[in-house]
Amino acid sequence: MAGTASLILISVFGVMTLIGIPLALSITAAAIAAVLLVVPLDMALFTSAQKMMTSLDSFSLLAVPFFILSGVIMNSGGIAVRLVDFAKLIAGRVPGSLAQTNIAGNMLFGSISGSAIAASTSIGGVMVPMQKREGYDHGFAAAVNIASAPTGMLIPPSTAFIIYSLVAGGASIGALFMGGAVAGTLWGLGMMVVTAFVARGRAWPVAGRVTMSEAMAVIWRALPSLMLIVFIIGGIMLGVVTAVEASGIAVIYTMLLAFVIHRTKPVRELPSFLMETVHMTGTIMLLLAASAALSFAMAFTGIPAAVTSLILAISENPVIVMLIINIVLLVVGCFMDMGPAILIFTPILLPIAQKVGYDPVHFGVVMIFNLAIGTITPPVGTGLFVGAGVARVKVETCIRALGPFYILLIITLLVVSYFPALTMWLPRYFGL
Repeated sequence: MAGTASLILISVFGVMTLIGIPLALSITAAAIAAVLLVVPLDMALFTSAQKMMTSLDSFSLLAVPFFILSGVIMNSGGIAVRLVDFAKLIAGRVPGSLAQTNIAGNMLFGSISGSAIAASTSIGGVMVPMQKREGYDHGFAAAVNIASAPTGMLIPPSTAFIIYSLVAGGASIGALFMGGAVAGTLWGLGMMVVTAFVARGRAWPVAGRVTMSEAMAVIWRALPSLMLIVFIIGGIMLGVVTAVEASGIAVIYTMLLAFVIHRTKPVRELPSFLMETVHMTGTIMLLLAASAALSFAMAFTGIPAAVTSLILAISENPVIVMLIINIVLLVVGCFMDMGPAILIFTPILLPIAQKVGYDPVHFGVVMIFNLAIGTITPPVGTGLFVGAGVARVKVETCIRALGPFYILLIITLLVVSYFPALTMWLPRYFGL
């Protein structure tokens, strides 16, 4: 039955997607079609609808619209320039200082906004033209921005980890945030190492020194934005707030930044921010509900158990199993956006990882890392195309310049995959 159900799922989902049916509807229809193998139509519809509704009855889901709203407000302007100036203090004396500043800026802005695309456009829109004026290779400047933007998907707050937590059956969001922070930092540091080697070989200029008074002025201007990271990560680490409570604090704080402290936007624009949040949240919730129907259909027809048996028949060695999972996720990431990929493949691959001894939190970090790489790889990587558009460079040029970064990312992925202590020490230290 599992083989027939898999064929039906893939066929219905593939055909409906190709003819332009919305993704959530394609997933739901494929799930119902698979369940029809076992039960009649009325029961299949009733059960699928029930699973879809109950999947959204979760208190943890409140964090999704709150973090989205805080990110929308932060993206309204005024924050990126302050963070770029602060990033210069961090990376300004390292070889390839402007490119290093781009990386540090993407890490900071991505963690605050929770969006790789927002980081790529906001920070890259400032830094790529500056690098071009200073004599940096245009393709490499675009590649630096593209390669470092996805760190915001790993460094909290990240809606990807919230979605994974719900699909995975309640893995601690706080623990996922802490593990993601470590993995995202390793990603960013790796990009800096590659950039330093390239910059040293090409003798690109290093930023001039700044006086103590200039440095303090830059820190003072960036401090209100940086405090959001402290409130969210620090609050969760210390157990003062839950992820949901931290998301509420993030909304209040970003509103104060935008409307009172920086005054980048008038209060009258709040309704437009709310509408944008509603649209984004509605899309995510519909996909979550559809994934619940899909998970039920796969479990009901025995697909995860069949896939588990298939992979474990190849090898039960945890190293080999994780290698297979990484290859699958890297290929999936090349063709599918992160949200749908999490919803579809978590119920299939997580049981396999647990079967060979991997922790759900560690697996979640590995999964998001894989899919984040997919956002900057062809043929569907949105981060790749957005970054190329921001830099006004051909995608082919970006891909050639991204070569060293891809290699380093694969090495970092293997380190994160096979040394779980790296990503798990922080959650364990704080008892998450």
